[in-house]
Amino acid sequence: MAWQKLGRIFDPADYTLPWLRSHAALPVVMPLAEDSVRIYFSGRDSQNRAHIGCFHFDLRTHTVQYLAPEPLVRPGEIGMFDDSGVTTSCIVQYGGRHYLYYSGWALGVTVPFYFFIGAAHSSDGGATFEKVSPAPIMGWHTLDPYLLGSPFILVEDTRWRMWYVSGVKWEQTDTELRHYYLIKYAESRDGLQWERNGHICIPFASADEYAIARPFVLKEHGLYKMWYAYRGAAYRIGYAESPDGLHWTRKDGEVGIDVSPQGWDAEMVEYPYIYDHDKRRYMFYNGNGYGKSGIGLAVWHE
Repeated sequence: MAWQKLGRIFDPADYTLPWLRSHAALPVVMPLAEDSVRIYFSGRDSQNRAHIGCFHFDLRTHTVQYLAPEPLVRPGEIGMFDDSGVTTSCIVQYGGRHYLYYSGWALGVTVPFYFFIGAAHSSDGGATFEKVSPAPIMGWHTLDPYLLGSPFILVEDTRWRMWYVSGVKWEQTDTELRHYYLIKYAESRDGLQWERNGHICIPFASADEYAIARPFVLKEHGLYKMWYAYRGAAYRIGYAESPDGLHWTRKDGEVGIDVSPQGWDAEMVEYPYIYDHDKRRYMFYNGNGYGKSGIGLAVWHE
């Protein structure tokens, strides 16, 4: 059982838009019609600030149909939690609206950066978005004192369930100030006010790991399945299973995808997003450079 790579589907180097000078990171997929999907992603401008844009993609022909000329979500004003960039995380359709959750980035002094969880909503089917607040919907907390972001959310009846990245420390190495973060859990009744107790879902598996990032979760036949990115030397895609969404067993050896021998994803693979269509399961993911080399597509084979 493994993912069959279908190749790179979007290379940011092919475009020259002010908000898309480099990178196409953290793909988020939303169905449009028939075989077409809208893919939200984060591109960077000439100041290295991330903006959230989108393109339409045909799953039958594997072609880009349309690229939005303007970003859908921009960095905030100077001094706000997201003034240095906004990066995609997940999208939720609920109550006639689409909610796009994102990480808002700010630069630090004693540490290189911070990020926190923001949200934007759409009333026109995800074509345009407005931020729900100029402040993060989840920010610093006694249980998350460093940074937090990259939420993935499932709505089960009236319970909104979130798996998110939480920083646990910074550490000075011989060459850098290194961030350590892993995946925690929170709940909500409305998708905007969240309760957390510090529960860790995916801890580090070894002393070499220091970043577990960008979870994607689905529930299938009563079993919760999570894909995520993890790294020591370089990012790889991991996989875990849980009976309740809280207590997880890592099965990274069963993920079925790794770096290629050469090319755009030969150094790393990360930031997976799973999408089921026409009885097939697809994975959209990033390769080298944390999205700098673009977005790839793979399909699952039993």
